[in-house]
Order: sequence, then structure tokens, then C-alpha cells
Amino acid sequence: MEKETITCACGHVNPYGTKLCEKCGRPLTEEEKNTKVVDMRYDGKAIRSKTYNRSVVDKVWNFFSSVKVGIALIIITLLAASVGTFLPQEFYVNVGTLGDKAAYYENTYGTIGKIYYALGLSDLYSSWWFQILVGMLGISIIVASIDRGIPLHKSLTNQRVKRHESFMKRQRIVAEGEVANSEQTLAAIEKEMKALKYNVRRDGDALLAEKNRFSRYGPYINHVGLIVFLVGVSLRVVPGMYVDESMLIREGETIEVMGMPGYFLENDKFILEMHENDEDGPSGEQVRQGVNVVAKNFQTNAKLYKQPEGALPGDTDNLELVKEYSIRVNHPLQHDGYSLYQMDYRLDELYTMTFDLVNKETEKSYGQLTVQLDNPAATYDLGNGSSVEILNYTPDFAGFKDGVPQTNLPVPDNPAFVFKMTTPDTPDGETSFVAIRNTLEPLGENQNMLKFVSATTRNSSGLTIHKDRTIPIIVVGGIIFMIGVAIGSYWNHRRVWVQATAEGKLLLAAHTNKNWFGIKKDLDIVINAAQLPAYVDQLDLNDSEEKQEGDEA
Repeated sequence: MEKETITCACGHVNPYGTKLCEKCGRPLTEEEKNTKVVDMRYDGKAIRSKTYNRSVVDKVWNFFSSVKVGIALIIITLLAASVGTFLPQEFYVNVGTLGDKAAYYENTYGTIGKIYYALGLSDLYSSWWFQILVGMLGISIIVASIDRGIPLHKSLTNQRVKRHESFMKRQRIVAEGEVANSEQTLAAIEKEMKALKYNVRRDGDALLAEKNRFSRYGPYINHVGLIVFLVGVSLRVVPGMYVDESMLIREGETIEVMGMPGYFLENDKFILEMHENDEDGPSGEQVRQGVNVVAKNFQTNAKLYKQPEGALPGDTDNLELVKEYSIRVNHPLQHDGYSLYQMDYRLDELYTMTFDLVNKETEKSYGQLTVQLDNPAATYDLGNGSSVEILNYTPDFAGFKDGVPQTNLPVPDNPAFVFKMTTPDTPDGETSFVAIRNTLEPLGENQNMLKFVSATTRNSSGLTIHKDRTIPIIVVGGIIFMIGVAIGSYWNHRRVWVQATAEGKLLLAAHTNKNWFGIKKDLDIVINAAQLPAYVDQLDLNDSEEKQEGDEA
């Protein structure tokens, strides 16, 4: 059975998994004893993920603390996010119900669109599996930070000035030699180190000079920033935290604002202003855009209403006027954290169609009916025993499927009807399919027909409703991350140990987490000022020895 503690020769009891004694720095494992230069990433502290792997908790911990797993999760998340850009997300699609959205993706993009919608990729960033993926990435960052950050913090805050010779001689940079007076030499070293902005500690005939310890926390500050950023992204699925919806509102309509519960918007009037052509022809801007006319301004004169307290959802009675505003491009209507942007428009959308019920042979009129295309009535009574009933209505006729008329979108771009016409001469009624430039009589030749008389149109405004309370959280996460990047990039942790040996010599060792050229420059200044022996970079020495052995071979 594995021991839970390791007792060093100096008498200090170390946790199981410790590589270098926490007190004196002696190597505690055979691997460390056989290395020329010790691993100083965590000063030999025990790392949980590299020590225990027995229980289920250990295995789960080790999984999430793995750097490879973290990188894999980042790559998978990025790939998944990129899939969400393959086709437009749902909030960019101007359709209403879920059924309409499903039909839109299938009719617009075919089988690929149908599969895309069925897999939930059309609402990717709010999907449960993408949120789980982001959550796993967050857990990986947290676990990895705790697994390595806590041992690192303990090792940095509990450093001893005096270290065993084996610890000193296994550092990458080492210098050893005789000096005339060790006390005077240590005092000179301390003075030079302080001049170089090092924090110096003394313990008898030993000295520890340290600089920029805070830089070791740079990567963990990065992790904190990423976690805050991911929290901000995840909060976007919380109702009220993030809204990005689109709506199409026609002139004269008052409809509930998508994403703003309890608020209604009235499109009082849509205004479109165009640039006039110059006398010599289109302007330079028109030529660049390849059009004869360019929109100068398009706006929606809108009224924002709010339901009274206690009103039922969708109830338009007793609406309270909140604000009147002319919504223009880059000039949104703003209220209660919401912004309504003018994004698009549709001109001359069919609004009403008027038909005349006439006898084919005599052209006798039984009366006229006007169908409001956004909300047609089921039956129209023409008087004198004549009526017209709408059996089927397709706003955007796309053909027949199994004998049933189909529609692409709920917008009346190509309206078609199945009418049942009843007159005193035909009390049992006659059925007629009526579309633009197309009339069919599916049950045989009729005596009567619906003759097109006129149509009216109206304009529509495309608006985007936006609200984002997660932006401050995401910005704070980004700032914290950049602070961590700066700390980790522009500063480095430097340490120099100096102490007198039993043989009357002075032993110097140095370590930095990066930028060895920088610490060597500092050591050159100290060595020249204190008349110390020249240092040796043991890694450079090892590389030279290996190269020499290779040449001899």
C-alpha cells in the first residue's frame, strides 16, 4: 500500500507525491535523484492529479485537470461554434412559430436545412449540449487551476532561505568557489540584489533574492478571466439576460414585441427616402453600389405600449403608452435596457384583395368581399342568400402536396385560396381554387366565379430587438484575461540562492521560469561587483557534452 507521507533525511515530513523536500530541497524520488537539473515548476510540490489515481473521484479529477483534455475541449468548442455559422441562426430568421422556422429551413436550404434544424444547430449557442460543452470547459479550467495553482502558491509562500547543497547544485545555473570573507561577500551580494529591485531575505550565512513572484500567477489570472467570460456566455440562456430577436411589423399593426414580455409596438407609419439622381446621371455612391437609386433614410414612426399590471399575456386592452419614437438606422428606440433597431423593410406587401362573386354566363354580381390577408375571416356574407367561405388559405403558395396547397412563408407574397361559394342558384355551394393568375375548379365546372377586382398594399418594417446584460461580465472577463496575459508575458520570476558551505566555499544557484538571458545579465552584474566565481549553465554544458560525445562517436 502506498505511503501517505515521505520523511526527508532532514526530518521534515512531506505529503505523498512530493519530489523535493519542502524544507531543505533534497530530492525524494529516484527520478529526481538521477537528474542533473531538477524540475522547478512547482518546486517539487505534490500535484494531486499526478499523485492519486485510485478512486472514481481521482479519475474524474485527473480527467478534467489534464492539459490535453482542456485543449481538446477548446478545439471541440471552437469547431461546434463554427458549425453554427454554416447556416443562419434562428434569431436572424424573420418567421414566427417553431413550425414556420422548421419549414423555412427545409424550404430554403433543402434536406441540409431540415437536418440542420432537426439537430438543433439552428439555435446552437442556446442548445443544451453546447452549454454542457462550455460547462465542461469551465470545469476543466477550474480543476486545472486548483490542481496546480494551490501547490504553486504554497511553494512560493513557504520558501526557505537555506537549502541543501543537492538542491543548489541541481539548479540550472550554479556557481561555486572560495571567497576571502563570506560575510562581506553576502553583504555585497545583498546590496547589489536590492539595487536590481530584488526582494532579499537573509538567514545566517544564507541569502535568497527574489523578484517578480507575482508573474507566476499570470496563467491562473488568465484562467479566472476565462471562467468569468464563460459565465457571461452561459448566462445568455437565462431569461432576461440576453435578447436578440427579429420581428416584421406592418404599417398599422400593433403586435407584442418579441423578447420583451408585456410590451407592444405599433407601426404608425413607415417612411422611405431615396437619394435623387443627379442631372448627369447616378451619383458616385450609386455607381459603386450598382443601383440607380439609393435609400437615404428609412424609419419607423413607432409607439411603444406596456400592459397594465396583472394583464394576461397577449391582452391588448388598456395598453399604456410608454414612448413615441422615430426608429432610424443607428438610432434605436431604447427603453428598460432594450434597444429596437431599424434593420430592414419590405415595400408594397399585399394587404387586402377584393373579389366580386359573379355568374360566369350572365356576369350577374352577387356582391363583393374584401379579404384582409394577414387575418382573413372564415366566412363573408354577401347578403341575399349569397356567401363565401374560405376553406384553405396559403399566404405564399408553393404548389400542391397530396392534393393539399402548401405555403413557403407566412408572408402574403403569393396568396392562394380555396373558396366555397354559395348563392340562391347554387345552395349546395361550389368549390374553387383561386390564386394570382390561376383559377381551378377541382370538383367540376362551376356556375359562378370569384373575379379579382383590386388589391391594396402596405409597407413593413424589419426590427431587431437587442438586450445584453452579459456584456459587462464578458468585458470584465476579457480585461482579467488580458491582465493575466500581460503579467505572464512581460514579467518573469527570478530567484537566486547564495550560501556558505561547510568547506568554506560560497555556493550560488539561480532559477527563473523563463528569460534565462535576463537573469544571466543580473548575475553578471552581481558577480562582477562581489568578485564571485563564474557561473555555469548546466543545460548548456549538458548540450555541449552530448554534442562532443556525438562528434567522437
